[in-house]
Amino acid sequence: MQKKQSIIVLLMLYMVQPFFSKAQQKYPFELFNSSDVTLLSGIFKQAQQTDLKYILSLNTDRLLAPYLREAGLKAKAISYTNWENSGLDGHTGGHYLSALSLMYASSADKRIAARLKYMISELKRCQDAKGTGYIGGVPGSEQLWTAIAKGNIESETFSLNGKWVPLYNIHKIFAGLRDAYKYTGNPTAKELLVRYSDWFIWLTAKLSEKQIQSMLKSEHGGINEVLADVYQITGNRKYLELAYKFSDTSLLNPLAKEEDKLNGIHANTQIPKVIGFKRIADLNHDDRYGKAASFFWDEVVNRRSVANGGNSVREHFNPINDFSGMINSVEGPETCNSYNMLKLTKLFFESEGKSSYIDYYERTLYNHILSSQHPGRGGFVYFTPMRPGHYRVYSRPETSFWCCVGSGLENHAKYNELIYAHHDSDLYLNLFIPSRLNWKEKGVTFEQSTDFPEEERTTFKMIGGKNSTFTLHVRYPSWVNDGLMGIKINGKKFPISAKPGSYVSIHRLWKMGDKVEIIVPMKTRTEQMPDGSNYVALLHGPVLLAAKTDTVGMTGLFADDSRMGHIANGKQMPLQDMPILIKDDQDPANFVKPLPGKRLTFKAEKVIYPVKFKNLELIPFYKLHDSRYIVYWAQQTTAGVDSLKARLADEQRVADKLSKITVDQVFTGEQQPESDHMFKGENTATGIFRDRHWRAARGWFSYELKNPNKEARFIRLTYFGKEAGRKFKLLIDGQAIAKINMEGEKGNDFYTVSYPIPENLLSTLSSKVVVKLEAEEGFETARIYELRLIRG
Repeated sequence: MQKKQSIIVLLMLYMVQPFFSKAQQKYPFELFNSSDVTLLSGIFKQAQQTDLKYILSLNTDRLLAPYLREAGLKAKAISYTNWENSGLDGHTGGHYLSALSLMYASSADKRIAARLKYMISELKRCQDAKGTGYIGGVPGSEQLWTAIAKGNIESETFSLNGKWVPLYNIHKIFAGLRDAYKYTGNPTAKELLVRYSDWFIWLTAKLSEKQIQSMLKSEHGGINEVLADVYQITGNRKYLELAYKFSDTSLLNPLAKEEDKLNGIHANTQIPKVIGFKRIADLNHDDRYGKAASFFWDEVVNRRSVANGGNSVREHFNPINDFSGMINSVEGPETCNSYNMLKLTKLFFESEGKSSYIDYYERTLYNHILSSQHPGRGGFVYFTPMRPGHYRVYSRPETSFWCCVGSGLENHAKYNELIYAHHDSDLYLNLFIPSRLNWKEKGVTFEQSTDFPEEERTTFKMIGGKNSTFTLHVRYPSWVNDGLMGIKINGKKFPISAKPGSYVSIHRLWKMGDKVEIIVPMKTRTEQMPDGSNYVALLHGPVLLAAKTDTVGMTGLFADDSRMGHIANGKQMPLQDMPILIKDDQDPANFVKPLPGKRLTFKAEKVIYPVKFKNLELIPFYKLHDSRYIVYWAQQTTAGVDSLKARLADEQRVADKLSKITVDQVFTGEQQPESDHMFKGENTATGIFRDRHWRAARGWFSYELKNPNKEARFIRLTYFGKEAGRKFKLLIDGQAIAKINMEGEKGNDFYTVSYPIPENLLSTLSSKVVVKLEAEEGFETARIYELRLIRG
């Protein structure tokens, strides 16, 4: 009996409806509560269940360990490894709290409810023990925040006062508490969130605007977004005022002027800031912030995103006119970027209701988010390489705690969020996903039955409730040709005057059993790389098509707990050995034909295939796992194929030669590569020149590089030729191996110099070495664009 009573109490606690202050204006296009939209059998339901298993496989006490430690309490289990015990301790716990909230709201799973209740109670213990309102797992929290409150601030792109992006880290638990309240109505989560926000006000009370802006140089997630949400929850403007203060003006100001200054900057540092701009704009009717957010969305979606909806190479935005890195690199679009772009897109739909937002959302949902989880054993993808012939790496629950694991836990718990929306008494059908909608305000229940995109139709049927008059708006996707969409109501054809990229409006008295049949014919088309280069992707309707190549040499397919285990470091297949689409007088898409007897499976006929790839089939990318693949194809005329292959072969020879002699490398000035190589430094700066990142110092900076077989013989640095007046030392493991005096004699281009490691030092080198550049007194180091350990 006692057990039954405790379950009833637990369920009552979580039946509370999500609550945001009614003092604040709602979005005009409202989304339904997660509990009102239930996924039915299909690919998204399967993905949700896979995520559920992964969530339950994680040990909550291990995720909570950093919070207990920093609160002075005894942890109940040891921390997880990987990013969770190397400086970003606790960030996964914040995502986990959000994922539990989203998953419970979507599934009402009692196991999730119990974990959520337990986690919030443990976080309350931490907050109560600390006594300040702070909750966090950042190592050395007390000293860090005390120094910052006093105005002692040293900020780098990925560090603050020597800690690994601590504001980014605590943003995750801020967001987790917000989501626990927003999606489950948990009152304790609200209490913790407000007390935490008050601590944040204390932290920054004595800081000037300049000091706060200097902090924002360091990646800080969407701190401004959560503070704006706390304003909405409480109605207290002090939180909105702090949200304004924590909005990065170096990003905001050019965007508000509709200036794109995004080339080369760290993509996922920026997107959460813009989500905050959008929230501030909506809550405070701020046109300037709204304009900045809108311009950013348009630039990223229409000029900087590739066929799967993702963006960035090595986590940074491409130069708009050069996407070659997208083809050459194995570190393609980052899943966290798309996670955040979909959050931003959802806000724009809620405020404007445009079909174009759903078009982008749908593309990214199918082709990046859905494809980023392993469908069998679970596991999340960090980078999705666009390089032909490469592969993805999947996380494992005991080893992998990257940012994209945290956002991945959330991604697959909220597939029901944007299927439907309502505007006053109008209903919007946005996505063709099997689901049941309980529209409580109208007292009606609808069910959507479909096998889309395996079939080009969906059925929307009223299965319960009373007769009700309203307008149903059915999305007319932009990928359906004008005049081809079809709708029948109870078997009778409905006339359509709407155009692709809008909605078909059906106003009527809806009765029990009414059935709407929607036909959305899909065609196959090519889509060029955004820079207009001759690489194209093939899409069928909204679905990105891909081809499996082989499974050779997929090193680290399921990641270990190493710092860079999220990168697919196996052999890169030569691009000249990949298939080439032939484009003479017709679009190659015209020669992509469906294979009889196989749903959503195609064969490309006008292709130059290497012998081993003769039987490649094209399938949806979200179905392709455990294999190397092609999503972007080189496109060339028949006459130009040989010259293209020759050029690619020449480029490959250069790349292979460099790869063969490289032991380890750092792309200096880039956030994650530097973090992965344990960057340290004093009085140092970074920047971008000719679309390349650099680091320099008036003090010093260093990296820890791998030297597993003790093969390193040289340190190779990349410079720019015109730099002059630079004097500095190059050291390895504390021993100077070169004194460098640059006088700008190398011309107007980049160049490299290899510095030999002295023979007497080679025998002392271990499997890890520290390379340091230190400025001479009164001078500065050169700008270093790349650093490599190389063999002889």
